[in-house]
Amino acid sequence: MRKLILYSAMSLNGKISRADGSVDWLESIPNPDQLDYGYGEFIKTIGTTIQGGNTYRQLIGWDVPFPYPDTENFVFTRKVGQADTEFVRFISDHHVAFTQELKEKAGKNIWLIGGGQINTLLLNAGLIDELHLHVMPLVLPDGVELFEGTPDLTHFALTHTRQYPAGVLELRYTRTGD
Repeated sequence: MRKLILYSAMSLNGKISRADGSVDWLESIPNPDQLDYGYGEFIKTIGTTIQGGNTYRQLIGWDVPFPYPDTENFVFTRKVGQADTEFVRFISDHHVAFTQELKEKAGKNIWLIGGGQINTLLLNAGLIDELHLHVMPLVLPDGVELFEGTPDLTHFALTHTRQYPAGVLELRYTRTGD
């Protein structure tokens, strides 16, 4: 079975974006060596991405080429009838069952890009296998939480840590039996 991995950057107070979805604050972290914080190695393990509608709209608003053309990409939305694109298929219902079916297919792992609502939905359904978090050394005054709404009590075991220059901390967790 493929793993569903939530890979995300977040502030010290657990925000993954500003309230408007912006992640411009990530650029305020000094990175003179242009480190990718392990992203290059991570993306090699991914065959599929899942993201919410707000995250997708933010991504395409950057006016850059679609960043994941070599993976199968799904956008979970409540809006019915959105036209699929060259790189993205929109899923408007049965998100939990759809994700379970994806996990059962052969292939590389699945990257849960976010945002906070879809993260909570899939956490509460017991489908997130691992968390790969990059904690950035700043506090955001408002924004989207890593898990929006009411996440269930869920236990994870710490499996890896790494400290980067400028105080960025990489944490990896694996879900344990609840």
